[in-house]
Amino acid sequence: MDLTKTVDVFKTYLEKYMALNYAGSLFHWDAATGAPKGGVESRARIMGLLQAEAFVMAISDKMKDFLDALGPELDSLDEITRATYRKCKRDYDSMAKIPPEEFREYAETCALAENCWEDAKERSDYKSFAPWLKKIVEFNKKFIGYRGYTGHPYNTLLDDYEPGMTVEKLDAFFEQIKASVVPLIKKITQSGVTIDDAFLGVPVPKAKQERISALLMDALGYDTNRGMLRESEHPFTTGFGKNDVRMTTHYHESAFLSSLYSVMHEAGHAIYDQNSADAIANTVLDGGVSMGVHESQSRFYENIIGRSRGFWKRFRPELVGILGGEFKNISAEKFYLAANIAKPSLIRIEADELTYPLHIMVRYEIEKAVLSEKDFDADSLPEIWADKYEEYLGVRPRNDAEGILQDVHWSSGLFGYFPSYAVGSALASQFLFFMNKDINAERLVEAGDIGAINGWLKEKIHQHGSVKMPEDLIMEVCGEPLDSKYYTDYLEKKFGAIYGV
Repeated sequence: MDLTKTVDVFKTYLEKYMALNYAGSLFHWDAATGAPKGGVESRARIMGLLQAEAFVMAISDKMKDFLDALGPELDSLDEITRATYRKCKRDYDSMAKIPPEEFREYAETCALAENCWEDAKERSDYKSFAPWLKKIVEFNKKFIGYRGYTGHPYNTLLDDYEPGMTVEKLDAFFEQIKASVVPLIKKITQSGVTIDDAFLGVPVPKAKQERISALLMDALGYDTNRGMLRESEHPFTTGFGKNDVRMTTHYHESAFLSSLYSVMHEAGHAIYDQNSADAIANTVLDGGVSMGVHESQSRFYENIIGRSRGFWKRFRPELVGILGGEFKNISAEKFYLAANIAKPSLIRIEADELTYPLHIMVRYEIEKAVLSEKDFDADSLPEIWADKYEEYLGVRPRNDAEGILQDVHWSSGLFGYFPSYAVGSALASQFLFFMNKDINAERLVEAGDIGAINGWLKEKIHQHGSVKMPEDLIMEVCGEPLDSKYYTDYLEKKFGAIYGV
């Protein structure tokens, strides 16, 4: 066997595979950012075909031949080729038992369901979406049956987004967070401290919010020559290799912080992808190593940077220059405090840092339950959702739009994704702790030197893409595995100081 030739042919095969994935992502981007409604069904068929073709390539006999040929030669391969082999073998072993025709039907179902979800959310009409959700859940349960699982059925899907993650690990993780966060919320509620945030409801025209978005993207280091910002119902980031990474946001005139923080959140994702090493550009390794690590970057830019006192000290003059009006009388400290009010709320993407993990717990517990129930009752979910919100956060949705329909994820089939938001939040705090051993993040933000922070993150995390396994990357950065203690310490210190508890 000519090893060099085999590797070259393998890489050429994967170029076509990535092209199919990019084409499918481009259709999704177009559908979410303004494609005509009349084309929903035809787009769904095309998206299903593209995703099915990519799926077939990932589990084909040809892929197996490549893996069989390269497996015994791993010690002779360079690091990038070994990582490519590892990722392709992991996907092959995980997905090869799923019939391609069923996967294609599933991909089409998700494309149609996402459009239905958008309409259902606008009308606050869960009943119209429930049949689609039931189909998606049943597909996932069937696929888990094909793929197999150890312990809990949910473990198979968790592993897709966070390799090695299990229900057992997450249960312990959330219990540790709950043990710290719930008492802290209670202390804050009983503190009697009130923070003025009425000014945040002053209407801000979309045009001004767009200028703020442009300011933030530039300040954070998002390269608009290799990306763009558009609007969608639910903010997201998608990439076509490191040189074309796109973001969306959603503007609310009576809540300008919504778009401000969604842009910072998505910029964290996008900067991570834009900072991949050139050697892995447009390959299967071009992108984040896991969704938990990816979310650590979005939560870092949104919260560690964007909700810091240093951020408001540095950027208040420019933001107020755009906002104008009565905002000119608001100090940096008032902005900081208002941006960090801790109080139970209904909408996850608007939630404060302290209560945020409780929003994720609701989704985690529902997903864990529906994937283990033999007879899944889709109609009961809004009530279950509302009960859990009342139990964990003390608030109850008044309608489906602010309840079970608020997130796009389930319509896209992303079961197992939500826990990564909490894992990412914890990792962001852990990375901050170790970053501060080398550079002072807060002082750099206050000085407007985000570039130094980007440089640290690029060296330690971004450039590696998926070359390393997530647990190995975390160990290299921190010298220890994920530990929720950094997260709870960060929350207790920050909110304890804000509320004097």
